[in-house]
Amino acid sequence: MSHKWKKIYFCLAILIMILIFISSSMTYQQQTVTPELGHLNLNWLHRWLDPVEINYGGRIYSVKTVGFTEMIEFILRKIAHFSSNFLLGLFAYWGLTNWVPNKWFRAILIWLSCTGYAATDEFHQLLTGDRTPMIQDVMLDSIGVLCGVILASIIVRILERRAEKKQHHYSVPKSR
Repeated sequence: MSHKWKKIYFCLAILIMILIFISSSMTYQQQTVTPELGHLNLNWLHRWLDPVEINYGGRIYSVKTVGFTEMIEFILRKIAHFSSNFLLGLFAYWGLTNWVPNKWFRAILIWLSCTGYAATDEFHQLLTGDRTPMIQDVMLDSIGVLCGVILASIIVRILERRAEKKQHHYSVPKSR
C-alpha cells in the first residue's frame, strides 16, 4: 500500500470521527427520520419486522412496542453505529501502518482507542439534550471497530501473500 493511500485512509478515519462527533451533538429531534419513513411505502417490510423483538438496553423493541416506523429507525440507528465504527476501524488500521508498524499492537491499539472514543461519544450524548447514552451502544461500536480491524488485517495479509508470491516468482531463476 502506498504512502499516499495510507494518508488517505488516515484522513478518512479522522473524517468518520468528526461525523460521529457531529451526529452525537444533534438532538433526537434533529436526527429522527420517522416522519420521512412514514411517507414511504414500506408495507412489504411488515412481514419481516412483525415477528422481530430485540432486547436492547433492557427495553424490548418491536413493531408492537414502539411502532413500525420507530422500529425501522431503531434498526437504522444501530446499523449506523456498527457501520460507522466498522469503517473507523478499517481505515484507522490501514491509515496507521506507518506510525504503528507492528500489526498486532496496531490492531489492539486501534480497538481500545476507538472503544474509548465510543465511550466519550456516549458521554457527549449525555451532555446533548434529548439523547440517551447507552453502554450497549459502546459495546456495539466496539464490535464494529473490531470487525473493521479484523477485515483490514485479513486484506493486508492477503495482499502481502500475493506480493510475496509475485516477488518469489520473479526472483526464482529459470532453468534452461
